[in-house]
Formats: sequence, C-alpha cells, structure tokens
Amino acid sequence: MIPVFIGYDTREIVAFHVCVDSIVQRSSEPLAVTPLALQNLCHYRERHGDGSNQFVYTRFLVPSLREYSGWAIYLDGDMVLCDDIAKLWALRDDQFAVMSVKHDYRTKARTKYLGSHNEDYPRKNWSSVMLWNCAHTANRTLDRGFVERSTGKALHRFEWLRDEHIGALPIEWNWLPDEFGVNSSAKLLHWTLGTPCYADYGDAPMSELWHQARQRANSCTDPK
Repeated sequence: MIPVFIGYDTREIVAFHVCVDSIVQRSSEPLAVTPLALQNLCHYRERHGDGSNQFVYTRFLVPSLREYSGWAIYLDGDMVLCDDIAKLWALRDDQFAVMSVKHDYRTKARTKYLGSHNEDYPRKNWSSVMLWNCAHTANRTLDRGFVERSTGKALHRFEWLRDEHIGALPIEWNWLPDEFGVNSSAKLLHWTLGTPCYADYGDAPMSELWHQARQRANSCTDPK
C-alpha cells in the first residue's frame, strides 16, 4: 500500500479532492491517502506567520507521522496526476533521506494566488513533491518541536540534510505548467502560481486537464 500525504487548505478544498481523485483514477496499487489538515493535527501548533498556504510547514511532519518507518509520498494539493503514482513510488532509493525534483528557475510572477508574495529562493519548489525515506536516521531531527521552531528557509531548503542525502526525481514528476508551459510528457502537473479553481488562473497552461479532473471528481452515474 502506498502512503500518500497531501497538503490541505480550507481556502481551496476542491483542489485536494481533485488531486486525490486523479491519483485514484490512475493508481495500479492500493493507496492510503492522508490530508495534512491543520485541524486534524492536534499535537502540532502552527507558530509561523508566513507562507501562502496552510500546509507550508506540515509537510515536514510526515516522517514523524509515519513513526520514522518506511517510505511515504508528499504532494501539494494543487496538483493533478497524469500517470500511475506507483511509477513515482518505484523510484525510491534507500541511500537518500528525501527525493524531489530539483528545480532551478526564476519565477515569472511576483505574486500568486490570493495576493501572496512569490519570491525566488534556492531550491524553490523542491519540497512540493517529496519521496520521504521516513526511516532514514537524518530525518529523526524532524519532530514536532523542530518543525514548529524552524524557519521556512531551514525546512524548504532541506538544511537539516547533507546534499548527498537529497535524491533527484525526473522533472516530469513535478512539472509547473504556469511557469514552464505545456509538456505533454508530464506525469504530474503542479499549478504553483494558483490552482485553476481560482478565476485568475482558470485558463493557465494545461488548466483544461485540471478542469477535466474536477468534472470527473464531481460526477456520478445516474441510475436512471
């Protein structure tokens, strides 16, 4: 069974459900999906005052939530899977503490959804898709208190790890159509500037795939 943790924000609940359904529709293996919703994390206190969404920091709780055992996948909620998540799961490599797409780009937009500031920084978006080796000894640093106290810089740039502990994933597993444009080979689409559920981003590149996924997730078979 593949454990999948997904960022959940009460301001874009639809994004979470569309993401989940896109995974379910294509997965060839059983799934255990967990929303990282602040209201469910009663032992964690969000002390940070920055961040554009409610799961900016909770993603780093995944190893402790897994009791530092096995592997897990983390995804932001503003995504749609275009391929079998089991193929991403198959890329895990025990020599690494975490694996991600190592983006190296400068953003095209200084603001993103809901007027949030969108700054450039090293390792931007590396933490939006992660294969977590929860059992790796380096990740035992990531307990609740460490996450509560740490800055975004320290966490999103993986500063608790040595560089050799960070494995690379193919860019197709975290493709940013609103930054990079159309890619028919993308396996995972990530609208990092704004989910197409927002009017301002409703016609972003490749947004038609998100709208199709939303329509499918919101459909039923009429028994008549």
